[in-house]
Amino acid sequence: MSGCSLGVSIIMKTGEIKPYISRKYRELRILLGDPLLFIVIAIVGISVILFILYPLIKVILSGIVINDRFSFSIIKEIVSSWYLRQAFRNSIIMGVTTAALGTLVGFLFAFTLARTDIPFKRFFNIIAIIPIVSPPFIGALSIIMLFGNNGFITAGVLGLSNVKIYGFRGLLVAQVVTFFPVAFITLKGVLDSISPTLEDAALDLGGSRWNVFRRVTLPLAVPGIASAMLVLFIETLADFGNPLVLAGSRFPILSVQAYLEITGMYNLPKGAALSLILLVPSMTAYIIQKYWVSKHRYITVTGKPTSSAIKLVNKPAKWLLFSGTMLVSLFVILIYLTILWGAFAKVWGSDNSLTLRHFGYVLGVGFEAVLDTLVIAGISTPISGVLGMVIAFLIVRKRFIGRGALEFTSMLSFAVPGTVIGIGYILAFNRPPLVLTGTLAILLINFIYRYVPVGIQSGVAILQQIDPSIEEAAIDLGADSRKTFGRITLPLMVPAFFSGLIFAFVRAMTAISAAIFLVSSNWQLMTVQIMSQVESGRLGAASAFSVILVGIITAAILIIRWLLHLRFSGMQGSELRF
Repeated sequence: MSGCSLGVSIIMKTGEIKPYISRKYRELRILLGDPLLFIVIAIVGISVILFILYPLIKVILSGIVINDRFSFSIIKEIVSSWYLRQAFRNSIIMGVTTAALGTLVGFLFAFTLARTDIPFKRFFNIIAIIPIVSPPFIGALSIIMLFGNNGFITAGVLGLSNVKIYGFRGLLVAQVVTFFPVAFITLKGVLDSISPTLEDAALDLGGSRWNVFRRVTLPLAVPGIASAMLVLFIETLADFGNPLVLAGSRFPILSVQAYLEITGMYNLPKGAALSLILLVPSMTAYIIQKYWVSKHRYITVTGKPTSSAIKLVNKPAKWLLFSGTMLVSLFVILIYLTILWGAFAKVWGSDNSLTLRHFGYVLGVGFEAVLDTLVIAGISTPISGVLGMVIAFLIVRKRFIGRGALEFTSMLSFAVPGTVIGIGYILAFNRPPLVLTGTLAILLINFIYRYVPVGIQSGVAILQQIDPSIEEAAIDLGADSRKTFGRITLPLMVPAFFSGLIFAFVRAMTAISAAIFLVSSNWQLMTVQIMSQVESGRLGAASAFSVILVGIITAAILIIRWLLHLRFSGMQGSELRF
């Protein structure tokens, strides 16, 4: 009996081979019949392999190939080091703790805004977005200025001295403030997609509010919560700025140790090996998030009556949620007001009289870094935005050999810590045939391919909502792939295009983890300058740099929004929002 079953199974599997080959052959014929599409796929595929996959392969090989021979001696050396094992444990602990607390705060904001009628909703939305459009280590800088040995609250208000802000506690606060908006954005979308009529039905059947929340709302939101936690875990492992400022020697973090091995000890193989170890949990979390969590989403689309959105929460719970959200918001405001105050204070903690001296320093000595950052971000942003839309279009609308591989590889840079990317670019482009280290090109390529996944995700999401028959009609009327994409598809993708542009620009302006390995005397970045000022104790100059950076990003968001509206307003009916 078992032999018969095995034979049937083999026949069925054999019978599936011919249709598969036939389908792939048809896809290849269609592709070759459209030369422009073939060229675009070839160029995109080669560039993704060269600038995303190749540097990762170089990092992996550098950690296990010594003197042209496979060797795990460096890995063994790392594993045998108590300090480096502790750095790995600390990175995992920080990632898990930040993911849990950041998701909790993000859910607090998302649930309060989606399921209550509290006042000042627009205010809370803005507060939840601010950390995304600011340098990633502003939280660390503010925590030092507020709670350090010479901090405003610890020394000025409470009169405390010898405060231990460096290490786990200070870093955890900075990481939660930095990354909870990512969880908020994810969970707000999930909760908005869950129809409150399900909750109404459960309430009508006699369920208490707590039981309805526990048995209806929360289970439906679990996939989104799991996705948010995994994304925050990846982001925390990849973060470099906050740990470099706040971790301290007693709480080592693996990404910082990899950086110190390269810049301090000039040991590139060991730095690459440390990055290789950091890559394992990041990639594991990314694969789980992409291929398991994404397949377990429970969305209910039934039309959402606005009057039912407030039934789940009674008045005492509503004001309790409002109080928690307001408390977090006030702390976020305190973080940014501290930076603003520090930029104008003569000497933070000892002479808080106002001065413009720090801004004079930034616009004088540091002005070259401001211009360089604007040039790099200004060039890389539109390229990254267009590339994200092109890849999204290929993934959703076209069928060709290697489509799945292109999707996975192009999204890899999201999962890979910036430290790994920076080291990979040094290893990959430091010798012929592509010598790019120290040039503008390596910074541009890094920013383009590092942050293109968000544009791809936005493009894929919106393309899945656009009826393909619109594009098919244009092709039937004689338009080729270029005209169809430029005249039909791209205008309909404006919201996603805008999101990709904004994210690429913000990250190019605020990047530190990969860029710190790639800057040179010819090209400086404001984030690297901020880090340098913090390390040298010039908190006023670091704050002034941060204020100018946030101002530039805010102005750029408004300009990009206006330009896109001007360009596509005649073809795109929906309002642009951010």
